[in-house]
Amino acid sequence: MKYPKEYLDEIKLRLKVSQVVGKSVKLKKRGKEFVGLSPFSNEKTPSFTVNDEKGFYHCFSSAEHGNIFDFLMKTKNYKFGEAVRALASDAGLQPYRFTKLDEEKEKKWKVYKTILEKYSNFCHQELITGKYPEVLEYLYKRKITKKEIVFFKIGYAPTQTNFYETLIKEFDENQIKTSGIYYFDEKKKKYSDRFKGRVVFPVKSLNGSILAFGGRALLKSSFAKYINSPETEFYKKGNNLYNINEAREIKNKNEEVFIVEGYMDVVNLHKFGIQNVVANLGTAVTERQIDLIWRFFKNPIICLDGDISGRKAALRAAERLFPLMKSDSNIYFLTLPENLDPDAYINQKGKESFLKIAEKKINIQDFIWETYYQDVDKNNPQSLTMFEKKIKALCNDLRDKTLAKYFLNNFITKINELTPNINFKKNNFIKFRKKSNPLQETKELNIQRNKFQQKELKEFSILFLIMNNLNIFRKNIEMISDINFSDNIMNEFKQSLVNYLLDENFFNREQLALEDFDKKFENVIKLVNGNAPIKVIHKNKSESEIMQLFSEIISEIKVIELRRKIDSLEDKVSSNLDEKLYSELLLLRNQLKSG
Repeated sequence: MKYPKEYLDEIKLRLKVSQVVGKSVKLKKRGKEFVGLSPFSNEKTPSFTVNDEKGFYHCFSSAEHGNIFDFLMKTKNYKFGEAVRALASDAGLQPYRFTKLDEEKEKKWKVYKTILEKYSNFCHQELITGKYPEVLEYLYKRKITKKEIVFFKIGYAPTQTNFYETLIKEFDENQIKTSGIYYFDEKKKKYSDRFKGRVVFPVKSLNGSILAFGGRALLKSSFAKYINSPETEFYKKGNNLYNINEAREIKNKNEEVFIVEGYMDVVNLHKFGIQNVVANLGTAVTERQIDLIWRFFKNPIICLDGDISGRKAALRAAERLFPLMKSDSNIYFLTLPENLDPDAYINQKGKESFLKIAEKKINIQDFIWETYYQDVDKNNPQSLTMFEKKIKALCNDLRDKTLAKYFLNNFITKINELTPNINFKKNNFIKFRKKSNPLQETKELNIQRNKFQQKELKEFSILFLIMNNLNIFRKNIEMISDINFSDNIMNEFKQSLVNYLLDENFFNREQLALEDFDKKFENVIKLVNGNAPIKVIHKNKSESEIMQLFSEIISEIKVIELRRKIDSLEDKVSSNLDEKLYSELLLLRNQLKSG
């Protein structure tokens, strides 16, 4: 049986040839290529070349030539299937099993892809044929040229259209519905175009297949300026980036890419020749998105709007991404002046001005330091204490513990410079530095937290958010009622919290009073207050930010539970090769992969 072309293409997109070949051949960079001694012949002068852009290797001494699959087959004597499985694992893809489930999913994908392609073609033609001059006029006012309209295949979804009737002749109702383009209007009792009356931007995968759409409203009366396709079996917003398929082809010596917020930002930067740019599709930059970017660019620059909401979004992104930092990759932040977004800035100031201000980017650790420090009162011990604890807690959450040590030492040095009188003492005869162990507090915190499982710490954070934001959760009581904690006493305490929030006697309470709770909950409250990781970053957050943190923690718990189920099933499958268990395992793995 043949592997689907899309599956093989995805492996090749995720793995550079130099990355695969470099495991067994010592390569040196030479211009756009890599060179090394041939693995196919005994030579002293390098004649073996690797070209990542073209996706192949070539040996001039033996005339061997091929892609990453060929390389493993020829150097390790793998069969094609073995090479595919090995490289799929390296690329982080699930193995293709040729089961009925895989075959069915492949058929669904082809239908899904075809529907989206037809819809994109329809919307694009509606725009470029000039049937709606007011739409073209709007785009021209936004400084978007015909060249960019064609390049990005921008389209327009008319308010009055019968394209659904065109699709239903070729596809069934469920296939069209699962594409996410149409929804059933209960009032009109028919399917309606989700993007009608909007400028449409196709969102593509790494290999250029359309996965989803974004729609920009033209009328101010529209309920939302931008809307996106709903998540589907094949599209997860947090896994993709707008324009990543084109940006990954752009090579620059600094390995930089700009991460902006909106479609218009990408289109207008591209118009000015800045092609290494992607958009995060209206969501906070996720772990999966930054991992995707790091495959192609080692130095991404997060360039969000210069207004207050943009700066807050940048800080949330920094706090979320800092624990993921690697020794060979970085993340930078760029704040634009005058509250301008990248689209407005480059159209007003030009390309040279944008590139010049981009030189003022700062790395993630300095961005976090400067943002936190803005709220510090240097004359207030409590303020300085909270500042130091927040910094240390972030370092403690860093996955690379060696990197965490050096980040922490760097931060401690800066903190010591802020408070020189604490770190140095004088007497009449000698000036000496106090002995200190800046890592001790972090170690003690780590030892304490290591007593608990990861899920328990997440649950502590949920309870901490509720306990410290009573007014917010009174309005969102339904979000906590159905939570099931891993410990009975915590479930009982949660129910007491729900009753507390609903009790009229406590409606005016903004802070939780311990005397209002049974004494048996004292230890739970103490554990939550002492060990909830969220406590160092929850302060000064808006209601929407608190709810976003809450939702993210709930999602993380679901992932932990899913992984636990997968581990349990893997143990069962290894001892009992049952087809039903194996299918269930594949289903769970796909759920985990799709987020």
